[in-house]
Amino acid sequence: MSRPKAQRAIRPEPSGKVPEVAMVMAAGLGKRMRPLTATRPKPLVEVAGKALLDHTLDRLRAAGVRKAVVNVHYLPDAIEAHLANRVTGIETVVSDERDVLLETGGGLVHALPLIDADPFLVVNSDNLWVDGPVDSLRLLASGWDDARMDALLLLVPLARANCHTGNGDFHLSATGTIRRKRPGAVAPYVYTGIQIISKRLFEVELPKGAFSTNLLWDHAIAEGRCFGAVHQGLWFDVGAPPNIKRTEEILSSV
Repeated sequence: MSRPKAQRAIRPEPSGKVPEVAMVMAAGLGKRMRPLTATRPKPLVEVAGKALLDHTLDRLRAAGVRKAVVNVHYLPDAIEAHLANRVTGIETVVSDERDVLLETGGGLVHALPLIDADPFLVVNSDNLWVDGPVDSLRLLASGWDDARMDALLLLVPLARANCHTGNGDFHLSATGTIRRKRPGAVAPYVYTGIQIISKRLFEVELPKGAFSTNLLWDHAIAEGRCFGAVHQGLWFDVGAPPNIKRTEEILSSV
């Protein structure tokens, strides 16, 4: 589908500069993390003595992000209280999805009025990463080319996707574009839950209400405007209780 023409009121960030605004996806039900999420939202589950949400916000703050838009749905009061009482050094704004869970794509659409930057970061709150030789967010930002890209996903090789049980998500071309794996096949790279995207992604016809970010990626992939960058450090899929212990064991050994 071709992208309709639209004027953008916000100028893109200069190449190599980490976007100043990030969307933190924190509205999920945390079903895989039960029973730990019976009384608390998954972003507040602790790993290595710190809530997953705090690990994410610490990384954003260190990279120079000034504002984090955090969406909430499941046990939202707990997350709002945590942001108000425990988080410093970065502005936080809540995107409220109490009435209906909008999934990742719908959640982004709902939050767009609060996101005063283009492009901007999107970070899932249920993964944990350790930087390699270069700060991962700065690595991602250094690869952003606004003329060629609508989305730039941080990927990790399947062989280094700690605690992850899937068979990979994407193939990466020599020019940096990505394509999906075939159904039932294995792909060499896993999406880390970290990306830079442009508001151009939302200039196509989209469903009302809940939908997945996959729909946005599919449009960008079809137009050759969805790219990947390879994470150089450690990455953990902290999505289930057994993964917490394994993650902490690996972290304690490095």
